[in-house]
Amino acid sequence: MRIAYNFYVYILETKDKSYYTGITNDLERRIQEHNDGKNKDCYTFLRRPVILKYYSHYTDINQAIALEKQIKGWSRKKKEALFIQNWEEIKKLAKSKSNNP
Repeated sequence: MRIAYNFYVYILETKDKSYYTGITNDLERRIQEHNDGKNKDCYTFLRRPVILKYYSHYTDINQAIALEKQIKGWSRKKKEALFIQNWEEIKKLAKSKSNNP
């Protein structure tokens, strides 16, 4: 019997309007930890409160880690296109980045 695990890749908008991308196995708890300031060394600590802008669910940790790394390399505009699921804009922004190294 295979046990299913839950992993979430998420993007938060901080008080200063920057974005933070992370991964967790408990999305509600993790957002609460960000807002409570559980870790003073965390990027979001001085940028609270945070707002959840996007998340996706995975049962394979490797897929979640791969997406988190990919999103961390994205531009602000591309992340914002992801929030509204504008796939055409995401493709366009991906092409424009590859044409401008």
